[in-house]
Amino acid sequence: MTTIIIEDEKPAARMLQRKLERLQIPVEVMLHSVQEAVDWFQNNPQPDLIFLDIQLSDGLSFEIFEKVSIQSPVIFTTAYDEYALRAFKLNSIDYLLKPIDEDDLEVAIGKYKSRTNQESTGSMDMATIRQLFSSTKDVEYRKRFSVKVGDHIKIIPIEEIELIYSEYKGSYLHSLEGRTYLLDSSLDAIEKELEPKHFFRVSRKYIVPLKAIKDIIVYSNSRLKITLKSYNKEEVIVSRERVGEFRTWLG
Repeated sequence: MTTIIIEDEKPAARMLQRKLERLQIPVEVMLHSVQEAVDWFQNNPQPDLIFLDIQLSDGLSFEIFEKVSIQSPVIFTTAYDEYALRAFKLNSIDYLLKPIDEDDLEVAIGKYKSRTNQESTGSMDMATIRQLFSSTKDVEYRKRFSVKVGDHIKIIPIEEIELIYSEYKGSYLHSLEGRTYLLDSSLDAIEKELEPKHFFRVSRKYIVPLKAIKDIIVYSNSRLKITLKSYNKEEVIVSRERVGEFRTWLG
């Protein structure tokens, strides 16, 4: 049995490898980027099983399927929240939410073995994968934020947000009218509550709504700089490892 892991975080890849080996699933190859995976598939036979992270250092793993034909069963590993991936339960194998629980991993391997015994294939084309991601219409994303202003509570609709950012261990909302408000959640928690087609986390510090982007400028070290309509306190930079995914998000 040939198993490969495609995961950009090397410590996470090694941890998954150790967990698989405890289940008597040897891992022959670990790949860490879209390009590395494409190169490998172009020069090697199809493996029996793929563990595939969704977000890689140079883009979404979708791009691998666009460039090469994948016939192997896939088990996705992801840090996305469980509700946004509800549709993956329709997949021929499974998905695993990070941090990966060993019991869930064992169940996923059991599914793979069961399918293999039935001579079923896990092959997926690009249309199938995109459909799995788009089948999230039941997810309820946040439509507004309530913030404290003195002794009052102000309601800010999603449409009035220009930027959400972190600073000095706090999270802040900057509105299109140029005002800044303190939020009571972390950026990680807020990111999961925002509709992905409208909001993108360009770095550890910034979440940007599509409608607020005024201009995008090529910046140093393969990064991009975003100009917003009113926010000018600091430069909003798309981190290098998120540029590929950001370009995909822009469409």
